[in-house]
Amino acid sequence: MKRLSRYRRHKAAAPLLLVLALLAIGTTFSIASATTTSETTSVDRSSQIEEGRQMFLKGCSSCHGLNAEGGQIAPSLIGVGAASVDFQVGTGRMPMADMSTQAMRKAPVYNAEQTAAIAAYVASLAPGAAIPAEESLNYERDGSTAQGGELFRNNCAMCHNFAGQGGALTQGKYAPTLMGVDPKYIYEAMITGPQSMPVFSDKTITPAEKLSIIK
Repeated sequence: MKRLSRYRRHKAAAPLLLVLALLAIGTTFSIASATTTSETTSVDRSSQIEEGRQMFLKGCSSCHGLNAEGGQIAPSLIGVGAASVDFQVGTGRMPMADMSTQAMRKAPVYNAEQTAAIAAYVASLAPGAAIPAEESLNYERDGSTAQGGELFRNNCAMCHNFAGQGGALTQGKYAPTLMGVDPKYIYEAMITGPQSMPVFSDKTITPAEKLSIIK
């Protein structure tokens, strides 16, 4: 009877041991997978930054300096962040041949992947405004037209015109039209302040209010 009792206890414990073993294997696999994913992401990021650095040296350093420190005709890019690069390069404003004139929106020289690489390199030099995530730009869902209209009239219309068509500024400069501009670039313009435009920090105009302006 004692042998039978021990056998039954052993038989009953077997499934529990199996479950514990599977949990241990699963936990080990999850940790290993997370570590591998993290290492892969780090390697990919480093590769992207190096790719961006090489493109920067070829296409940007003649004006902005070999280390993005700036020069006589172009400002330093240290600390401007990825959003500034994404806006300027993604809208075709940079690179430009004549730095004495206002940069105009035109067909971009670099594709999206190349632009992201240059932005990653500049962002690696010092902290700065990041490119807004796509999920945070759902202005149709999160924005308010009424609120956006009021904010636009109070903060933007004096330069961009009440209809967003743009307008002339002093010293031969101008505020560009907002017609046909990708929402991401409007958001980036607000957080980076390109050309003569001021920076609208999240304390001045919150992220939700920025989406209302875009809407």
